[in-house]
Amino acid sequence: MAVKHMALKKKLGDLLVEVGIITPQQLQDAMEEQKRKGGKLGLILMSLGYITEDVLLAFLGKQCGVSYVSLSEYGEIPEDIIKSVPESVVRHQTLLPIAREGNVLTIAMADPLNVFATDDLRLMTGNEINVVIASESEIKAAIEKYYGTKASMETLVKDMEVVGADANVDVVKESDTGKDIVSLEAAGEDAPIVKIVNLLLSGAVKTKASDIHIEPYEKSLRVRYRIDGVLHEVSAPPKKTQNAIVSRLKIMSNLDIAERRLPQDGRIKIKVLNKEVDLRVSILPTAFGEKVVMRLLDASSLKLELTQLGFEPEALAIYHKNIQIPYGIILMTGPTGSGKSTTLYSTLATLNQPDVNISTIEDPVEYVLEGINQVHARADIGLTFAAGLKAFLRQDPDIIMVGEIRDTETAEIAINAALTGHLVFSTLHTNDAPGAVTRLNNMGIEPFLTTSTVIMVVAQRLVRVICRNCKEEYEVPADILMSSGLSKKEVGDSKKIKLYKGRGCDQCSHTGYRGRLACYEVMEINDKIKELILDRASTHIIKQTAIDNGMITLRKAALKKVLAGVTTVEEMMRITFADVE
Repeated sequence: MAVKHMALKKKLGDLLVEVGIITPQQLQDAMEEQKRKGGKLGLILMSLGYITEDVLLAFLGKQCGVSYVSLSEYGEIPEDIIKSVPESVVRHQTLLPIAREGNVLTIAMADPLNVFATDDLRLMTGNEINVVIASESEIKAAIEKYYGTKASMETLVKDMEVVGADANVDVVKESDTGKDIVSLEAAGEDAPIVKIVNLLLSGAVKTKASDIHIEPYEKSLRVRYRIDGVLHEVSAPPKKTQNAIVSRLKIMSNLDIAERRLPQDGRIKIKVLNKEVDLRVSILPTAFGEKVVMRLLDASSLKLELTQLGFEPEALAIYHKNIQIPYGIILMTGPTGSGKSTTLYSTLATLNQPDVNISTIEDPVEYVLEGINQVHARADIGLTFAAGLKAFLRQDPDIIMVGEIRDTETAEIAINAALTGHLVFSTLHTNDAPGAVTRLNNMGIEPFLTTSTVIMVVAQRLVRVICRNCKEEYEVPADILMSSGLSKKEVGDSKKIKLYKGRGCDQCSHTGYRGRLACYEVMEINDKIKELILDRASTHIIKQTAIDNGMITLRKAALKKVLAGVTTVEEMMRITFADVE
């Protein structure tokens, strides 16, 4: 049976006193401690020794109508049960599948009232979900036990033998540091180290990774590739090679190999597998050595057609209409790595005509676009977004792109640019499109200026696309889809709906996914929305009004891609929250 969404009618402390688990005096002590330090009452009661975690969880489970399970005493969970829920969902929601009986899958959760997670699990698995409560620490330990896998150095050695000459990497431009640091330079130029670094770089290009993470720990080194937005651990070299690998990368990116106490940023241009790839290199000192993160920028993979990015047809029509408006502000929102830059580049490429002057200020310039004036922001010499934007206004521009509105000054100059007849594109870090309005309010921008200039806000996330080679279908009851937000009209008369997932094959590195598409939430600032902005309405009210006006939310956009067989339910869960009416 699925757990129903309910709340405790009385406060936790009062209930514990009522049943005699703690005394009134102990409750008072805990509440005073909570006033001083903050935090959850249950955790404070445990820290004071008034109640054990087992007792608290069993009590909470009883109040919510679910059973308590101690995972440390539960025994081994069969592999087919573990595989029934993807690792990404397990880690994101902090839950664990522990048993299945018939069509009922039992899930251990730290928060048994997370009804959105249980609804999504029903949709993903096609099973009824029985929730039990368990300790968060025990769930996390079990996740590491059943899902946490680490590659060994032996695998790396074998990979190096297999890859051999195929791992050749040529540095297109490599400069000498000008410092006589003999031992570090020698270590960085050592043949085995060069081979290991080449292997790491060529492996990332082959797997179409967007980032490489080289992370030092006390007794080990960890290497991870971000592939289609998700980090995957790969074979790591031994800890003793750590300094030599970092030195090699510093030499390649023309950084100071003697400086190991301060962060450094650089760039590398390499030629591998017959194509040139730019790498942005960031080096950060940590407790156990320098951590390296490299962002791979492959211009050949950049999509510049708006129709290829993932817009729903209705959303694309609204977006295309608004980018043709001669002046105003269009904002792209979303977290780092959500594809905002790609959407902006594609938009500018669409608008790039001989009779239009386009200027951009970016930090940094990721891709070079022919016919567009691109400026690299450098705050260290005073070339901030605000300073660049001021300079642009004296360059007779038609369209301006600012990498990000980070402060009030940049926001004010962007608004002035829009008011004086320019079309301005920029980005903000907010969770959804309506949240951008609140963010501007918090930056001190008056609502009348927002309504006068902002014409559209677009939120986006990236979902992984199911691998075409190993795509397979499965069925779920239609009522589960309706509980996830679909209307009766959208579901139709079918009792069961076909969904798809990737089985995993060599072509997709056994992930079941290959490539990514964006999901978009396009909010047009119409008259109704303007009235709400002027009244300083809450984000929730603005969002609900936009939905009533036909806006497709991120969740709905992701759900449409699930039904179209483009992506999976677990991807929808990973990148969006359920829409709360």
